[in-house]
Amino acid sequence: MEEQALQFVTYYEKQLEIAQRFVAIRKTRKITQQRLSTLSGVSYASIRRFEKTGDISLASLVKLALALQLYDDLDSLFKRRHEYRSIEELINDQKD
Repeated sequence: MEEQALQFVTYYEKQLEIAQRFVAIRKTRKITQQRLSTLSGVSYASIRRFEKTGDISLASLVKLALALQLYDDLDSLFKRRHEYRSIEELINDQKD
């Protein structure tokens, strides 16, 4: 197995990265910030701030993601990832 170098990322860098991905998705779908505000119920100013700084409340981020139909992305956020060593381990985990 290859070793990976440690990477240190600040929370601010991660916020900006997420915001940039979001902007790319919004633009690909040809949705303006104003239209997204109407669709999501999140204020236009909040959307502008998020896209510029990455700063947004969790509730607003969820509303925006739902408005853009990013259901799978939301569903996989913080989902537990586990590699099973056996089928029994998988079955037992599903029972819990």
